[in-house]
Amino acid sequence: MKKLLSLVLLFMLFLTFTGTGFAEEMAMVRVLHATPDAPGVDVFVNEELVVENIEFKDASDYLQLPAGSHKVEIYAAGDTTSAIISEQLAVSRGEAYTVSAIGQLESIRLTTMLDEQEVSEGNTKIRVAHFSPDAPAVDIATDTGDILFPNAAFSAVTDYLELPAGEYNLEIRAAGTADVVEELTNLELKEGMIYTAVATGLLNAEPEFDVILLTDAMPTPEDMPKTGLGGASDIR
Repeated sequence: MKKLLSLVLLFMLFLTFTGTGFAEEMAMVRVLHATPDAPGVDVFVNEELVVENIEFKDASDYLQLPAGSHKVEIYAAGDTTSAIISEQLAVSRGEAYTVSAIGQLESIRLTTMLDEQEVSEGNTKIRVAHFSPDAPAVDIATDTGDILFPNAAFSAVTDYLELPAGEYNLEIRAAGTADVVEELTNLELKEGMIYTAVATGLLNAEPEFDVILLTDAMPTPEDMPKTGLGGASDIR
């Protein structure tokens, strides 16, 4: 009986340590569809379907991906005859990433953002990603005139800015002017949360210019879907 109990305890310890090591070797990755004239798409990593039929302005949940280099392919949803884009993605253990398809379809490309995971008590963090291909460089300012993020051009991703949590009224202006492109009113930025505000769409055509707010706060690893470990994972 004692021998059996010892074996059970050893097995439980083995699971604990191997589980911890496994989590430490993983990165967290999500996908954002920010290409305004592209159809819904399927995303494959290392020839494994991980995101199915994601539409413009949608972001997937985070999924776990082993640290290292991975082949990322994007196809029109339901069609695997020819990839819209095929690129390599390198990820590091313990880090979180947002991989975005940006530009218009004829010049589509992937851009990767490193998502921060920590914020000071009582505060929030926000950054801006300019993914509207026909919009000029912009300033992001408060309605009182303070410029938080100056002169962000297409494809730019600003650094995070840490602010007191609360409600904000922001303006997106053509850089260096008072011309307001878009207003973000009553924007509630919660304590302990981290955000990315993404400018996307088209200023002079359809789908129209818009700003979407992504929450960069992380789920716990055990709640996250996994890929690269055998079997497809639909993470939408």
